[in-house]
Amino acid sequence: MLEEFIHESRVAYFSMEIALRNEIPTYAGGLGVLAGDTLRSSTDLGLAMVAVSLISRAGFFRQEIDGNGHQLEYEANWEPQRWTQALDAKIAVTIEGRTVWICAWLYVHEGYMGGRQPVLLLDTDLAENDADDRKITHYLYGGDNIYRLKQEIVLGMGGARLLQALGFTIRHYHMNEGHSALLGLELMRRYTYAPDDLRPGESPYDLPRVRDMCSFTTHTPIEAGHDRFPYDLVYRLLDSSFDIATLKRLAGEESLNMTRLALNLSEYVNGVAKKHAEVSNAMFPGYRVHAITNGVHPFTWASAGFRQLYDQYLPGWCHEPQLLIRADCCIPDEAIWQAHQLAKKTLIDKVAELTGVTLQADIPILGFARRMTAYKRPDLMFSDLGRLQAIARNQPFQIVLAGKAHPHDEMGRQLIEQLHAHARALAGSITVVYLPDYDMALAQILTAGSDVWLNTPLPPMEASGTSGMKAAFNGVPSFSVLDGWWIEGCIEGLTGWAIGDATGMSNGDMHAFYDKLDDVVLPLYYARRDGRWIKLMKGAISKNASYFNSHRMMRRYGTEAYSR
Repeated sequence: MLEEFIHESRVAYFSMEIALRNEIPTYAGGLGVLAGDTLRSSTDLGLAMVAVSLISRAGFFRQEIDGNGHQLEYEANWEPQRWTQALDAKIAVTIEGRTVWICAWLYVHEGYMGGRQPVLLLDTDLAENDADDRKITHYLYGGDNIYRLKQEIVLGMGGARLLQALGFTIRHYHMNEGHSALLGLELMRRYTYAPDDLRPGESPYDLPRVRDMCSFTTHTPIEAGHDRFPYDLVYRLLDSSFDIATLKRLAGEESLNMTRLALNLSEYVNGVAKKHAEVSNAMFPGYRVHAITNGVHPFTWASAGFRQLYDQYLPGWCHEPQLLIRADCCIPDEAIWQAHQLAKKTLIDKVAELTGVTLQADIPILGFARRMTAYKRPDLMFSDLGRLQAIARNQPFQIVLAGKAHPHDEMGRQLIEQLHAHARALAGSITVVYLPDYDMALAQILTAGSDVWLNTPLPPMEASGTSGMKAAFNGVPSFSVLDGWWIEGCIEGLTGWAIGDATGMSNGDMHAFYDKLDDVVLPLYYARRDGRWIKLMKGAISKNASYFNSHRMMRRYGTEAYSR
């Protein structure tokens, strides 16, 4: 099966997580979904790529929530043999002085236009390995620092070696976040100067050649969010044949900083929104961080009703989503509304299935779904329950929430409990439901079926965000803090609304949210028969979906990062 993929040179795309399909839980959130959309658009555009990730047999986790709002976590086990094919090749890396064998499972993504793209899922669960090493690729983001560094050795160094063993010709390496930065060390071992060409004390590694082969996308706008490993742990785990002095020059003297290593071994570096690139340039002086704003895959995130609508009125939109710019003049208002009502009914049915709560089709639904962590501030809209209830008395609305907290993020777990407490407090005045086990399939339903999409991050910590882009493909306007992509996507009153201004809001100041919800958003929805709400929906499609898509994103990567 590999023969069809190794006859041409490819871009190797490394990511710790990747959302291939809902039945394969090798993703935790936005980073993995972005990786999946990268693969999907590359396939549609005919850009030869091979993705490399971990098998993550137990997935991230399956979420249940008890009656008190406590998050319960269970392994999300899946069967690789159902969706993938085991490959014969095995390679080895050295971890803690032991030989650890790695094999790969091949998943072939088949695009809606007939394209095919290979994905290698690395696996250490082999009889040749001892019991602990067999579990290295078992849990996505599981365990402690030791477990994480072992995973990153397998991903970066093991992935690069396995590509070579399988016969792939790689013309460029793309690191999606710093987790795979150790692939740069593997390339340095591969590309060295001849001893006779070196002056005394000169590094033997051909760093310019390695840098020219690598690109790095950073997603984290805060220094504390980047992986760091103390050197005593590095000495213990990493193959001791590598020159530690060189590693410290590249990755930092105090600890192995995976982001610094990736920065120093990549010729092209980018952030995932214009604002994020500015923040990253300030964080990493001396490096040039470009901006390629994220996007989402058109065919995947447009609901069935909107796909049919676009096929009828804007044929070719899937390959050229920029055609959606014509949505405001080419698609009848009634057709837009009918497609939305179909998506809203799908969401209402799913809510009833998961919670037993029946939402009302004629009342607006505010949707909010995120990884539940402090900087996302999911509780911010509930800062003043009395004000919310006062607004709802005159202009009723419903709220649908979803999201997982990392099992080790106690504050995130507490936020889920608080949201359930708020829902109980508002019972009888505002219907608030929390959907468990948020995944790719639920995201498709929720972003399409909501009437308004909410986002309240603490600036500038939202590097990009993509859920609002998914909503835009379904004509759903965003109501969001100006951070990440929304700084670029917000045209006030035309694609949605800003909460506050570019300086952001404090945790305690939600007046801007409540005032605009009461005075602008809800009145416009309830006066929708005058055509202004449909105009807003068309604005989200024509101004946001036409641009914030992964086809545009991948064309940028192809011409700016991969062509060097």
